Amino acid sequence: MATRPDRGGDPPPRPAAPGATASVVPPIPAQQTARAADPASPTTETATARTPDLPPEARPPAADDRPPGADALDGAARTAKPDRAQYGVCAFLAVVGVLVIVDAIRIGHAISSADPIGPKPVPILLGVLLLVVAAIYAVDVARGGAGEPEAGEDVDLSSPIDWRTVLLLIGAFLVNAVLIDRLGWVISGTLLFWGSAFALGSRHHIRNLLIAVALSLITFYTFAIGLGVNLPAGVLQGIL
Repeated sequence: MATRPDRGGDPPPRPAAPGATASVVPPIPAQQTARAADPASPTTETATARTPDLPPEARPPAADDRPPGADALDGAARTAKPDRAQYGVCAFLAVVGVLVIVDAIRIGHAISSADPIGPKPVPILLGVLLLVVAAIYAVDVARGGAGEPEAGEDVDLSSPIDWRTVLLLIGAFLVNAVLIDRLGWVISGTLLFWGSAFALGSRHHIRNLLIAVALSLITFYTFAIGLGVNLPAGVLQGIL
């Protein structure tokens, strides 16, 4: 009895045409089933071992291909070299701390009932703190610590220093230091503020002069009234 193919059996063989030679068709081999995953088999591929198709120069080197001592070189490259210029800042802080302590020791024993501690402890404490900061800073620099460079949207870090602006600012401070006792703070401070604005590029001379006078008067009366510190009045003594 013939078996129908739609019922799970093999189809019956068809009779050959008259006069035709019967050809034997080799059976199609069954598809090979999925191989069992064998860790020891070299043909087994896992998801973790597959890498994307990258050019040879972009592929990461295998662990066995790294030259000897590469890990030590990488660790040394990651270690930042200390910036020796920062040691100058440490030395400056230490020198200032020593000078403050020495100057504080030379202060006389001005102790009263209103101030039983005296004027020595505060400057001595500041000097000791400066020495501590200098020591901590030196240790941090020795370990490779470095501050981040300043950055900004409108600042070109590769541009050279504007020495003209720097020298004009220094000149404004020197003029103020020379004239503050002779002309008084109001006049010397006005020159300081106006000269600083001019050095920084402002060319509104009248407006800058008015602002400088206002700042000088405000600081003069703030120190005199608010802090009890009388700044030099100079030629304006008796007017202010």
